[in-house]
Amino acid sequence: MFKRLAMLTAAITAAAGLLMATNNASAAPSFRVLAFYNGTWDAAHIDFVKEARVWFPATAAQNGFEWESTSDWSRMNSLSAYQVVMFLDDLPPAAYRGAFQNYMQNGGAWMGFHVSAFNTDPNQWSWYHNTFLGTGAFRNNTWGPTAETLKTEKRDHPSTLRLPATFQSSVSEWYSWTRDLRQNTSIDILASIDTSSFPVGTDPNQTWYSGYYPIIWTNRAYKMLYANFGHNAMNYSTNTRLSSTFDSEVQNRWLIDGLLWLGGGTAPSPTPSPTTPSSWVNVVNKGSGKCVDARAAGTANGTVIQQYTCNNGYAQQFQLQATSGGYARVNNRNNSSRVWDVTGVSTSDNAGIQLWTYGGGNNQQWLAVSEGGGYYHFVNRHSGKCLDVPGASTANSVQLVQYTCNGTAAQSFRYVSQP
Repeated sequence: MFKRLAMLTAAITAAAGLLMATNNASAAPSFRVLAFYNGTWDAAHIDFVKEARVWFPATAAQNGFEWESTSDWSRMNSLSAYQVVMFLDDLPPAAYRGAFQNYMQNGGAWMGFHVSAFNTDPNQWSWYHNTFLGTGAFRNNTWGPTAETLKTEKRDHPSTLRLPATFQSSVSEWYSWTRDLRQNTSIDILASIDTSSFPVGTDPNQTWYSGYYPIIWTNRAYKMLYANFGHNAMNYSTNTRLSSTFDSEVQNRWLIDGLLWLGGGTAPSPTPSPTTPSSWVNVVNKGSGKCVDARAAGTANGTVIQQYTCNNGYAQQFQLQATSGGYARVNNRNNSSRVWDVTGVSTSDNAGIQLWTYGGGNNQQWLAVSEGGGYYHFVNRHSGKCLDVPGASTANSVQLVQYTCNGTAAQSFRYVSQP
């Protein structure tokens, strides 16, 4: 009896060990990132580092990779366990630059931010500033920090597949360079300042009024991404944060997809709608409990899209019909050729939503992004902004608008299927 019990115990222990091993294997990170920082100069850069050391670990956990940070630059000499290296607003001391160059030239991957490209003499590390980044020397910067409309320049790169044609950045100070990256055949500019953003800056003496300014780029000779942002707005007298580098949902989408590409992971596909092209749904706002509605059951071009008490009428029934890249046109049941449309092809906050004949425009396409719990927010393909109930109103007949995505209930919707 004791022998059988011992055998049974051994079997249970082995099974438990196998289950634990399986669980551990399934939980293993797909790749590892090591981020370097100093965090010792300029309150705005220090604050970005503090914020990054909270945001990136949480994002890594959600996306199946591991993120670690260190201020010990000597670890640059032992990078074999890491698939991606990150520079948070700094670059390595001279003693460790050779190790980084060797890492990159032997297949490593890198993401850098803002100050990681700053220099006044590129020849102090010519490979990095002139060849790898392609910038030459720092030329000037804008002031104060501002959020700007960015233009997606290359939409077939793995990091930009889910970006709209233009999108709102987070707040940052912006740098320019002595070299024109457009003349470098190794550089792919992924995003730049959109001309609609000018003037850029609030100090007349440090404002850009025109020109071409790359913000995100890659060097095809290496697996790398550089982002010009990484400077929070600050109240320097109180050392208080006034903005967040991570408050742009679309910019964050690029960060995630960029890291997944660098690490060899797979970028997440846009979350599909639970509906099919043949199904009709009410779209109900989380904050007000009211339905998205075509005013007065209109079908003419320019009919206002509003919220109204749910009544199951065809004016409140919509169909998500796939276009491309996870985006969809949103048809109205009274006339399925009429869709949600951002008026004036605008990229501005508070631009109204209307019905208009579908013509394939990016301002007529929406990405339904799952929030969990059956709720979604709708991101416009052209502006990168979210469908929104202005002022979080609960009143009938309030026209819906697009607004910078902010995660509030005014931008959260659920579907109710209709026969």
